[in-house]
Amino acid sequence: MQLKDLDIIVTAPPAPGWGGRYWILVKLTTACGITGWGECYASSVGPAAMRAVIADVFERHFHGQSPENIELLFRKTYSSGFTQRPDLTVMGAFSGLEIACWDILGKARNRPVWALLGGKLRDRIRVYTYLYPLPHHDLNQFWFSADQAAEVALDCVNRGYTAVKFDPAGPYTIYGGHQPAMTDIAQSVAFCKTIRDAVGDRADLLFGTHGQFTTVGAIRLGQAMEPYAPLWFEEPIPPDNLLEFAEVARQVRIPVATGERLTTKAEFATLLRTGGAKILQPALGRAGGIWEMKKVSAMAEAFNAEMAPHLYAGPVEWAANIHLAASIPNLLIAETIETKFHADLIRNAITVEDGYITVPDTPGLGIEIDEDLARAHPFSGSGLHLQMQDAPCDYHGGNAFLGGAPPTSDT
Repeated sequence: MQLKDLDIIVTAPPAPGWGGRYWILVKLTTACGITGWGECYASSVGPAAMRAVIADVFERHFHGQSPENIELLFRKTYSSGFTQRPDLTVMGAFSGLEIACWDILGKARNRPVWALLGGKLRDRIRVYTYLYPLPHHDLNQFWFSADQAAEVALDCVNRGYTAVKFDPAGPYTIYGGHQPAMTDIAQSVAFCKTIRDAVGDRADLLFGTHGQFTTVGAIRLGQAMEPYAPLWFEEPIPPDNLLEFAEVARQVRIPVATGERLTTKAEFATLLRTGGAKILQPALGRAGGIWEMKKVSAMAEAFNAEMAPHLYAGPVEWAANIHLAASIPNLLIAETIETKFHADLIRNAITVEDGYITVPDTPGLGIEIDEDLARAHPFSGSGLHLQMQDAPCDYHGGNAFLGGAPPTSDT
């Protein structure tokens, strides 16, 4: 087999846009006509620029190569241009192309991807969800209301979820990290208490942040939430100083989880060596693809650490997460996003039932892309997949994290 053609589709999920402003899907085709799908989770540059990066990586390193040579393709891309260091944008391009190669290999052998990764350790994958507003909630007020969050949490638990995630701790800004305002700490504690009261011991609480805080700011906030026993404290500080995660982990009695903004084993290894995190959350469309994160999961296993694949993207990365999760012994849980567009785009190939996803047995990633639907929702906005707030933390008027939904004026 030889890789011959590349197609790139940038599709925009309908409002409110859970999963980001756009998803970058890549379709590879071999000379013998086998197609594979991947997803590039990269938000450092806009989709037009990212198209050029993906095309360049494909032409330089993938075109004419066998999709079987995953390790060689990684080494060529990782070393390109005298780098040999983590690069979010280039590895974002590589990751989507790599996922597509696994889809091709599975289809060529009539086997699911997990069967090529050492086999299946579990039939079902435990999943969690963010607390997204119910239809009767006001989208702008929901993020401030502990009572409404608790209402959604109870709804999720009643549908079978055993873990729910929320982030009431204020904005992520270009000035991060910052000290939390006292109002941010009070609101975070109120959310933890109210949600814990609502769900009792039926579900784990996953406290999400987005690298908002300085080291000492994260410690202050984390210690305030300890009485409610969250399963994790997610990305409490920015990812640009991985050594500081260990200080948070030493002083807060909540496990630190992180990884959605990291790429390759090089960055995850620092966390494992220093004890900075015992729960790793790679985004497979950015972190180096399936094989690289299979390596990271083995490294984590040696440190008695767990894997929790991250998802704030589309359903192709979702599918890749499920195959990796099925093949590793140290899986904790995987993220999921239930929207009609996610489901329709892969023709309902992945569904959540009673808080679990059944691992597919169909060839490749086990999904079929509705290309007409993807192309019918082109991205026409100017924003990035996710964007940080320009204004700094407000210590007087209060803060809010609006759930990742893009503003209606910039979709």
